[in-house]
Amino acid sequence: MKTLYERDYHQWLNETISAIQQRRFSDVDWDNLVEELGDMGKADKNALLSNVKILVAHLLKLTIQHDAPAQMKGSWYNSVDEHRERVKDALESIPSLQNYLPEAVSKSYPGARKLAIKEGKRASYGVRQPKEREYPQQYPFSIEQLLDEDFYGHSNVEEML
Repeated sequence: MKTLYERDYHQWLNETISAIQQRRFSDVDWDNLVEELGDMGKADKNALLSNVKILVAHLLKLTIQHDAPAQMKGSWYNSVDEHRERVKDALESIPSLQNYLPEAVSKSYPGARKLAIKEGKRASYGVRQPKEREYPQQYPFSIEQLLDEDFYGHSNVEEML
């Protein structure tokens, strides 16, 4: 079974499922099965991190670039809505991820900040390009705000800095 895992993952998966269903435990490739199960958890966490990063980056942009034209901000609002729903869906389908959310926010914030700064530098057509120092070094929102479907950033930017 171990060589099958390397040759044909899907056939290995089907045969592993069959062996477990038929209680042929000696035929199960336990090492690779345990690794696959561990990777499933990693994939869920990585998806949460990715969605939190985009969500936070666009909340930052809506906050820092509050003076951007409505058309520009429209896509940020849509992105916030989409990624917030993805985060909430993940937390609903995998409740134990709720415990991981604060860590996910902490891990993703530097990348979210960097992304918001990069995208802010690309502003054009008379749109103000924010300075890097305008983006807070520390994560500025609460978990409740992150998940609140009516929250789109601070109205008072100064309280973030």
